[in-house]
Amino acid sequence: MPVIKFQEGGKSIAASILALLLATGAVARTDTLHRADLDKRRLCITLSATAFTWGGGLLLLNEAWYKNYPRSSFHFYNDMGQWYDMDKTGHLFSSYTLSMTGIHLMRQTGMDGKRAAWFGGLYGPVFLSAIEILDGFSDEWGFSVPDMAFNIAGAAVAVSQELLLGGQAVRIKYSYHESGLAGYRPDALGSNLPERLLKDYNGQTHWLSVNPGALTETALLLPGWLSFAFGYGAHGMLGGYSNPASAGGRELPHYERYRRFYIAPDIDLSAVDTGSAFFNKVLRSLNFLKIPSPAVEFNRVDGVRFHLLFY
Repeated sequence: MPVIKFQEGGKSIAASILALLLATGAVARTDTLHRADLDKRRLCITLSATAFTWGGGLLLLNEAWYKNYPRSSFHFYNDMGQWYDMDKTGHLFSSYTLSMTGIHLMRQTGMDGKRAAWFGGLYGPVFLSAIEILDGFSDEWGFSVPDMAFNIAGAAVAVSQELLLGGQAVRIKYSYHESGLAGYRPDALGSNLPERLLKDYNGQTHWLSVNPGALTETALLLPGWLSFAFGYGAHGMLGGYSNPASAGGRELPHYERYRRFYIAPDIDLSAVDTGSAFFNKVLRSLNFLKIPSPAVEFNRVDGVRFHLLFY
């Protein structure tokens, strides 16, 4: 079996795969999912499907990833600062998305809002902690406390809003653009588009998208779907902590590594009513993606930049 080798930030790659796959299941609108009583049959089916997906995913990860590297005794690994912490905000996004999926699934069983938030909110930390434990027994990696902290933080963002607001006013979202750097290190940054979507941190942006209308009634003058997003990204990274001088037998060009910050408008797709139940569900299933829009960027290399269309 060929070895599938991930770059140093591999844990967040696996986390993102799980999040992006399971996010498609969170398609129903929260306020239409309440039932008078808990449907125990539906709950059993949901939990069984969850266990099957979780167990199957871990088996696939072990076969495709961990079995190809030496095992070790359980140990910790501090990878803070690697890839300018883009893998950490990736964990934040993954855990938030998984937890929101869990909350929606629990609501579909007829579970009341508070219990759905607590039980469904465990999806993110539970799914991703299993990956951290496997990392802890791998000689190649280790259990990352910073990763777990961001996993818990992502779930906390989802659960706290459900408990305090009854919905999501602040969402964690993802966007991607071609960085032009993956070709220099396709093994680390991706050799095709699906790989680059997960592995090229130079092209990823992670967002906090805030819908003022969901926070306060004073925002009634604004469209209910209008949000304001604050993004974080980085550029110039050909390696985790520093850029190698060469790779694959060829010299690599010099790129300055720097962080990027953005402000941009966004659309809360859960607040858009198309008049069609089917298309409403489709939009809500895509609400983990930041909508392309104009954006203002701040970084130490270029100062302030304006993007007519950024994604």
